[in-house]
Amino acid sequence: MKIIVDMMGGDNAPLAVLEGAAAAVKEYGVQLIGVGDEALVRKTAADNNISLDGIELVNCTEAIEMCDEPARAIRTKKDSSIVVGLNMLKEDKGDAFVSAGSTGALHVGASLIVRTLRGVKRPALATMVPAKNKAYLLLDCGANVECRPEMLAAFAVMGSCYVNKVEGRTSPSVALANNGAEESKGTPMLREAHQLLKTIPGIRFVGNIEPRDVPNGDVDVVVCDGFTGNVILKLTEGVAKMLLGMLKGMFLKNLGGKLAYLLLRDSVSDLKHQMDSEEYGGAPFLGAKQPVIKAHGSSKAKGIKNAIRQAKICVENDLCGTMQSALDELNTAKE
Repeated sequence: MKIIVDMMGGDNAPLAVLEGAAAAVKEYGVQLIGVGDEALVRKTAADNNISLDGIELVNCTEAIEMCDEPARAIRTKKDSSIVVGLNMLKEDKGDAFVSAGSTGALHVGASLIVRTLRGVKRPALATMVPAKNKAYLLLDCGANVECRPEMLAAFAVMGSCYVNKVEGRTSPSVALANNGAEESKGTPMLREAHQLLKTIPGIRFVGNIEPRDVPNGDVDVVVCDGFTGNVILKLTEGVAKMLLGMLKGMFLKNLGGKLAYLLLRDSVSDLKHQMDSEEYGGAPFLGAKQPVIKAHGSSKAKGIKNAIRQAKICVENDLCGTMQSALDELNTAKE
Protein backbone atom coordinates (compact mmCIF):
# COMPACT_ATOMS: atom_id res chain seq x y z
CA MET A 1 0.00 0.00 0.00
CA LYS A 2 1.26 3.47 -0.90
CA ILE A 3 -0.28 6.63 0.54
CA ILE A 4 0.46 10.00 -1.05
CA VAL A 5 1.02 12.82 1.46
CA ASP A 6 1.00 16.56 0.72
CA MET A 7 4.17 17.80 2.45
CA MET A 8 3.33 21.48 1.93
CA GLY A 9 -0.24 21.55 3.27
CA GLY A 10 -1.22 23.05 6.62
CA ASP A 11 -0.06 25.73 9.04
CA ASN A 12 2.79 23.61 10.41
CA ALA A 13 4.17 22.18 7.15
CA PRO A 14 6.55 20.70 6.36
CA LEU A 15 7.85 19.88 9.87
CA ALA A 16 4.62 18.56 11.40
CA VAL A 17 3.80 16.63 8.21
CA LEU A 18 7.25 15.04 8.22
CA GLU A 19 7.00 14.10 11.90
CA GLY A 20 3.55 12.59 11.41
CA ALA A 21 4.58 10.77 8.24
CA ALA A 22 7.67 9.27 9.87
CA ALA A 23 5.59 8.13 12.85
CA ALA A 24 3.01 6.55 10.52
CA VAL A 25 5.69 4.60 8.64
CA LYS A 26 7.05 3.26 11.93
CA GLU A 27 3.70 2.50 13.57
CA TYR A 28 1.53 1.37 10.65
CA GLY A 29 4.13 -0.05 8.26
CA VAL A 30 2.84 1.95 5.29
CA GLN A 31 4.84 3.24 2.36
CA LEU A 32 4.46 6.96 1.73
CA ILE A 33 5.01 9.24 -1.25
CA GLY A 34 5.63 12.81 -0.13
CA VAL A 35 4.86 15.52 -2.69
CA GLY A 36 6.25 19.02 -2.25
CA ASP A 37 9.42 21.09 -2.27
CA GLU A 38 11.95 18.24 -2.08
CA ALA A 39 14.93 20.40 -1.11
CA LEU A 40 12.98 22.03 1.74
CA VAL A 41 11.59 18.70 2.93
CA ARG A 42 15.05 17.07 2.97
CA LYS A 43 16.58 20.05 4.79
CA THR A 44 13.77 20.04 7.38
CA ALA A 45 14.22 16.30 7.91
CA ALA A 46 17.99 16.68 8.33
CA ASP A 47 17.71 19.69 10.66
CA ASN A 48 15.25 17.84 12.92
CA ASN A 49 16.79 14.36 12.71
CA ILE A 50 13.69 12.85 11.06
CA SER A 51 14.18 9.60 9.14
CA LEU A 52 12.96 9.49 5.54
CA ASP A 53 12.94 5.70 5.49
CA GLY A 54 9.75 4.49 3.81
CA ILE A 55 9.05 7.95 2.37
CA GLU A 56 9.63 8.52 -1.35
CA LEU A 57 9.80 12.19 -2.32
CA VAL A 58 8.38 13.76 -5.49
CA ASN A 59 9.45 17.35 -6.16
CA CYS A 60 6.87 20.10 -6.81
CA THR A 61 7.69 23.69 -7.68
CA GLU A 62 4.39 25.27 -6.61
CA ALA A 63 2.07 25.30 -3.61
CA ILE A 64 -1.60 26.26 -3.31
CA GLU A 65 -2.10 28.86 -0.60
CA MET A 66 -5.17 29.13 1.63
CA CYS A 67 -5.96 32.52 0.05
CA ASP A 68 -5.95 31.15 -3.53
CA GLU A 69 -9.29 30.80 -5.33
CA PRO A 70 -9.74 27.00 -5.40
CA ALA A 71 -10.88 26.38 -8.99
CA ARG A 72 -8.34 28.79 -10.47
CA ALA A 73 -5.53 27.32 -8.35
CA ILE A 74 -6.33 23.78 -9.51
CA ARG A 75 -6.34 24.96 -13.16
CA THR A 76 -3.22 27.11 -13.06
CA LYS A 77 -0.91 25.59 -10.43
CA LYS A 78 -0.32 22.31 -12.24
CA ASP A 79 2.92 21.60 -10.36
CA SER A 80 1.50 22.24 -6.89
CA SER A 81 1.63 19.48 -4.29
CA ILE A 82 -2.18 19.11 -4.26
CA VAL A 83 -2.56 18.84 -8.06
CA VAL A 84 0.44 16.55 -8.47
CA GLY A 85 -0.70 14.34 -5.59
CA LEU A 86 -4.27 14.04 -6.87
CA ASN A 87 -3.04 13.25 -10.40
CA MET A 88 -0.81 10.52 -8.98
CA LEU A 89 -3.81 9.10 -7.16
CA LYS A 90 -5.86 9.17 -10.37
CA GLU A 91 -3.06 7.37 -12.21
CA ASP A 92 -2.96 4.65 -9.51
CA LYS A 93 0.54 5.60 -8.39
CA GLY A 94 -0.83 5.62 -4.85
CA ASP A 95 -3.85 4.23 -3.03
CA ALA A 96 -4.97 7.35 -1.10
CA PHE A 97 -4.11 11.03 -0.72
CA VAL A 98 -3.71 12.95 2.56
CA SER A 99 -3.41 16.74 2.80
CA ALA A 100 -3.81 19.47 5.42
CA GLY A 101 -3.97 22.07 2.65
CA SER A 102 -6.78 24.18 1.20
CA THR A 103 -10.18 22.52 1.73
CA GLY A 104 -11.63 24.28 -1.31
CA ALA A 105 -8.80 23.20 -3.60
CA LEU A 106 -9.05 19.61 -2.36
CA HIS A 107 -12.81 19.59 -2.97
CA VAL A 108 -12.43 20.94 -6.51
CA GLY A 109 -9.47 18.65 -7.20
CA ALA A 110 -11.26 15.56 -5.89
CA SER A 111 -14.20 16.35 -8.19
CA LEU A 112 -12.28 17.33 -11.34
CA ILE A 113 -9.15 15.18 -11.13
CA VAL A 114 -9.97 12.06 -9.12
CA ARG A 115 -13.65 12.24 -10.17
CA THR A 116 -16.67 11.02 -8.25
CA LEU A 117 -18.48 7.73 -7.81
CA ARG A 118 -21.55 7.00 -9.94
CA GLY A 119 -24.57 8.70 -8.41
CA VAL A 120 -22.56 11.40 -6.62
CA LYS A 121 -22.76 14.98 -7.86
CA ARG A 122 -20.07 16.39 -5.56
CA PRO A 123 -18.05 14.80 -2.73
CA ALA A 124 -19.13 15.54 0.84
CA LEU A 125 -16.66 16.54 3.53
CA ALA A 126 -17.24 14.23 6.50
CA THR A 127 -15.67 14.32 9.95
CA MET A 128 -15.92 12.36 13.17
CA VAL A 129 -17.05 14.70 15.95
CA PRO A 130 -16.46 13.91 19.66
CA ALA A 131 -19.70 13.57 21.63
CA LYS A 132 -21.03 12.49 25.04
CA ASN A 133 -21.82 8.83 24.32
CA LYS A 134 -19.74 8.19 21.20
CA ALA A 135 -18.29 10.18 18.33
CA TYR A 136 -20.57 10.62 15.33
CA LEU A 137 -19.91 11.25 11.64
CA LEU A 138 -21.09 14.66 10.43
CA LEU A 139 -21.58 15.26 6.71
CA ASP A 140 -21.56 17.50 4.85
CA CYS A 141 -19.55 19.80 7.11
CA GLY A 142 -18.59 22.51 4.64
CA ALA A 143 -18.03 21.37 1.06
CA ASN A 144 -21.56 21.82 -0.37
CA VAL A 145 -23.40 24.80 1.08
CA GLU A 146 -26.66 24.06 -0.74
CA CYS A 147 -27.90 20.52 -1.27
CA ARG A 148 -30.82 18.81 -2.96
CA PRO A 149 -32.69 15.91 -1.31
CA GLU A 150 -30.98 13.33 -3.53
CA MET A 151 -27.58 14.67 -2.46
CA LEU A 152 -28.48 14.19 1.19
CA ALA A 153 -29.64 10.67 0.37
CA ALA A 154 -26.24 9.90 -1.17
CA PHE A 155 -24.52 11.41 1.89
CA ALA A 156 -26.55 9.10 4.14
CA VAL A 157 -25.52 6.01 2.16
CA MET A 158 -21.84 6.98 2.09
CA GLY A 159 -21.80 8.00 5.75
CA SER A 160 -23.34 4.69 6.80
CA CYS A 161 -20.71 2.79 4.78
CA TYR A 162 -17.88 4.84 6.29
CA VAL A 163 -18.93 4.32 9.91
CA ASN A 164 -19.37 0.62 9.25
CA LYS A 165 -16.05 0.08 7.46
CA VAL A 166 -13.75 2.55 9.22
CA GLU A 167 -15.25 2.76 12.72
CA GLY A 168 -16.39 -0.86 12.79
CA ARG A 169 -20.00 -0.18 13.83
CA THR A 170 -22.61 -2.61 12.55
CA SER A 171 -25.94 -1.22 11.30
CA PRO A 172 -25.08 2.41 12.10
CA SER A 173 -27.98 4.78 12.76
CA VAL A 174 -28.49 7.75 10.42
CA ALA A 175 -30.35 10.97 11.30
CA LEU A 176 -31.20 14.15 9.41
CA ALA A 177 -30.31 17.42 11.15
CA ASN A 178 -33.46 19.53 11.43
CA ASN A 179 -35.16 22.08 13.68
CA GLY A 180 -37.59 19.49 15.02
CA ALA A 181 -38.01 15.75 15.36
CA GLU A 182 -41.37 15.60 13.56
CA GLU A 183 -41.50 14.71 9.85
CA SER A 184 -43.39 17.93 9.14
CA LYS A 185 -40.57 20.16 10.43
CA GLY A 186 -38.02 22.03 8.35
CA THR A 187 -37.81 23.57 4.92
CA PRO A 188 -39.51 21.96 1.90
CA MET A 189 -36.12 20.50 0.91
CA LEU A 190 -35.63 18.89 4.33
CA ARG A 191 -39.17 17.50 4.38
CA GLU A 192 -38.61 15.97 0.95
CA ALA A 193 -35.23 14.61 2.04
CA HIS A 194 -36.83 13.00 5.10
CA GLN A 195 -39.34 11.13 2.95
CA LEU A 196 -36.58 10.01 0.58
CA LEU A 197 -34.31 8.80 3.40
CA LYS A 198 -37.12 6.61 4.74
CA THR A 199 -37.12 4.63 1.50
CA ILE A 200 -33.37 3.98 1.11
CA PRO A 201 -32.41 0.31 1.31
CA GLY A 202 -29.42 -0.70 3.39
CA ILE A 203 -29.35 2.17 5.90
CA ARG A 204 -30.97 2.50 9.33
CA PHE A 205 -32.64 5.90 9.15
CA VAL A 206 -33.96 6.99 12.56
CA GLY A 207 -35.58 10.30 11.53
CA ASN A 208 -34.78 13.92 12.30
CA ILE A 209 -32.41 15.01 15.05
CA GLU A 210 -32.50 18.44 16.69
CA PRO A 211 -29.23 20.35 17.16
CA ARG A 212 -29.53 20.19 20.97
CA ASP A 213 -29.46 16.37 20.77
CA VAL A 214 -26.56 16.08 18.31
CA PRO A 215 -23.78 16.45 20.98
CA ASN A 216 -25.13 13.46 22.91
CA GLY A 217 -23.82 11.10 20.24
CA ASP A 218 -27.02 9.05 20.24
CA VAL A 219 -26.74 8.43 16.47
CA ASP A 220 -23.80 7.32 14.35
CA VAL A 221 -24.29 9.58 11.31
CA VAL A 222 -25.75 13.10 11.12
CA VAL A 223 -26.65 14.23 7.59
CA CYS A 224 -27.07 17.89 6.59
CA ASP A 225 -26.09 20.48 3.99
CA GLY A 226 -22.60 21.97 4.17
CA PHE A 227 -23.71 25.29 5.69
CA THR A 228 -25.57 23.64 8.57
CA GLY A 229 -22.80 21.10 9.10
CA ASN A 230 -20.11 23.75 9.25
CA VAL A 231 -22.11 25.71 11.84
CA ILE A 232 -22.63 22.56 13.95
CA LEU A 233 -18.92 21.68 13.72
CA LYS A 234 -17.57 25.13 14.58
CA LEU A 235 -20.10 25.71 17.36
CA THR A 236 -19.20 22.32 18.87
CA GLU A 237 -15.48 23.12 18.72
CA GLY A 238 -16.07 26.55 20.26
CA VAL A 239 -18.24 25.28 23.11
CA ALA A 240 -15.79 22.45 23.89
CA LYS A 241 -12.88 24.90 24.00
CA MET A 242 -14.86 27.29 26.20
CA LEU A 243 -15.92 24.58 28.69
CA LEU A 244 -12.42 23.14 28.95
CA GLY A 245 -11.09 26.66 29.54
CA MET A 246 -13.70 27.31 32.25
CA LEU A 247 -12.85 23.98 33.87
CA LYS A 248 -9.17 24.87 33.91
CA GLY A 249 -10.00 28.25 35.44
CA MET A 250 -12.02 26.59 38.21
CA PHE A 251 -9.13 24.28 39.12
CA LEU A 252 -6.57 27.11 39.17
CA LYS A 253 -8.75 29.58 41.07
CA ASN A 254 -7.72 28.60 44.58
CA LEU A 255 -6.12 25.90 46.70
CA GLY A 256 -9.37 23.93 46.90
CA GLY A 257 -9.58 23.83 43.12
CA LYS A 258 -5.99 22.62 42.82
CA LEU A 259 -6.66 19.85 45.33
CA ALA A 260 -9.81 18.89 43.42
CA TYR A 261 -7.76 18.68 40.22
CA LEU A 262 -5.35 16.25 41.86
CA LEU A 263 -8.29 14.00 42.68
CA LEU A 264 -9.85 14.32 39.22
CA ARG A 265 -6.68 14.49 37.12
CA ASP A 266 -7.23 11.15 35.36
CA SER A 267 -10.86 11.99 34.55
CA VAL A 268 -9.89 15.42 33.20
CA SER A 269 -7.18 13.82 31.08
CA ASP A 270 -9.70 11.33 29.67
CA LEU A 271 -12.08 14.20 28.84
CA LYS A 272 -9.38 16.16 27.01
CA HIS A 273 -8.41 13.02 25.10
CA GLN A 274 -12.07 12.39 24.16
CA MET A 275 -12.50 15.95 22.86
CA ASP A 276 -9.22 15.98 20.89
CA SER A 277 -10.08 16.19 17.17
CA GLU A 278 -6.54 15.09 16.24
CA GLU A 279 -7.38 11.60 17.49
CA TYR A 280 -9.51 11.14 14.35
CA GLY A 281 -6.91 12.66 12.05
CA GLY A 282 -8.93 14.06 9.20
CA ALA A 283 -12.10 14.41 7.21
CA PRO A 284 -12.57 12.22 4.12
CA PHE A 285 -14.16 13.55 0.94
CA LEU A 286 -16.81 10.86 0.65
CA GLY A 287 -17.88 10.35 -2.94
CA ALA A 288 -14.46 10.63 -4.54
CA LYS A 289 -13.48 7.54 -6.57
CA GLN A 290 -10.41 7.02 -4.38
CA PRO A 291 -9.72 7.99 -0.74
CA VAL A 292 -8.93 11.69 -0.29
CA ILE A 293 -8.40 12.70 3.37
CA LYS A 294 -8.37 16.33 4.54
CA ALA A 295 -6.38 16.80 7.74
CA HIS A 296 -7.08 19.90 9.83
CA GLY A 297 -5.08 22.92 8.69
CA SER A 298 -3.60 23.33 12.17
CA SER A 299 -2.70 19.63 12.48
CA LYS A 300 0.41 18.71 14.40
CA ALA A 301 2.27 15.43 13.99
CA LYS A 302 -0.39 13.36 15.76
CA GLY A 303 -3.14 14.66 13.48
CA ILE A 304 -1.15 13.88 10.34
CA LYS A 305 -0.26 10.40 11.61
CA ASN A 306 -3.90 9.62 12.38
CA ALA A 307 -5.02 10.99 9.00
CA ILE A 308 -2.63 8.51 7.37
CA ARG A 309 -4.05 5.76 9.60
CA GLN A 310 -7.53 6.74 8.44
CA ALA A 311 -6.43 6.53 4.79
CA LYS A 312 -4.90 3.11 5.42
CA ILE A 313 -8.18 1.78 6.90
CA CYS A 314 -10.17 3.17 3.96
CA VAL A 315 -7.92 1.34 1.49
CA GLU A 316 -7.82 -1.91 3.46
CA ASN A 317 -11.62 -2.03 3.67
CA ASP A 318 -12.21 -0.98 0.04
CA LEU A 319 -14.38 1.86 1.30
CA CYS A 320 -14.89 3.44 -2.14
CA GLY A 321 -15.89 0.11 -3.69
CA THR A 322 -18.36 -0.56 -0.87
CA MET A 323 -19.87 2.91 -1.25
CA GLN A 324 -20.22 2.46 -5.02
CA SER A 325 -22.13 -0.80 -4.52
CA ALA A 326 -24.45 0.86 -1.99
CA LEU A 327 -25.02 3.86 -4.28
CA ASP A 328 -25.82 1.54 -7.19
CA GLU A 329 -28.48 -0.11 -5.00
CA LEU A 330 -29.88 3.34 -4.20
CA ASN A 331 -30.05 4.30 -7.88
CA THR A 332 -31.70 0.96 -8.74
CA ALA A 333 -34.30 1.52 -6.04
CA LYS A 334 -35.05 5.00 -7.44
CA GLU A 335 -35.57 3.59 -10.93
